[in-house]
Amino acid sequence: MLLIILGLILWTGAHFWKRLAPDHRAGFGDKGKLVVTVSSFAAIALMVVGYRAADFIHVWSPPEFFRHINNLLMLVAFFVFGMSATTGRLKGYWRHPMLISVKIWAIAHLLVNGDLAAIILFGGMLAWAVGSVILINKAEPNWTRPEPGPASKDVLLVVITLVTFGVAAGVHIWLGVNPFG
Repeated sequence: MLLIILGLILWTGAHFWKRLAPDHRAGFGDKGKLVVTVSSFAAIALMVVGYRAADFIHVWSPPEFFRHINNLLMLVAFFVFGMSATTGRLKGYWRHPMLISVKIWAIAHLLVNGDLAAIILFGGMLAWAVGSVILINKAEPNWTRPEPGPASKDVLLVVITLVTFGVAAGVHIWLGVNPFG
């Protein structure tokens, strides 16, 4: 559990650095991006290793049908994440599509995992995403929605979403966790 918590602290610190200490972060210039990138990869490694090594401490037993809700939410999460990069009609539909997708991802995983390590990991990432939206909106209250592009790009987004979901499901199966039951 300690590695999960350290990973969450590192992840949160790296991502909040710009908002909580903007002058300090600005002093690093472009090297600050490298610091955030390296810290993010290290944080992910700590969280993954920590989660896989954590003892299973039962907290609650999710109903079996939550697995289906999880899969549906994960499709939505991949789609919303892709909205951050689309140049189609959905461009700029939401202000924080990446953070919204992290929230959906975290909630989906909290629904199907009833152990303490999962609650710490996914709950921590949910708290980070909520905090990030609050900090960004406070620092940059005015937001102008970008102009949407052609609908054909949204069709491409759907295709990419389905392929990415399939790859993620395949990786989960390869790791021994079948998201389909």
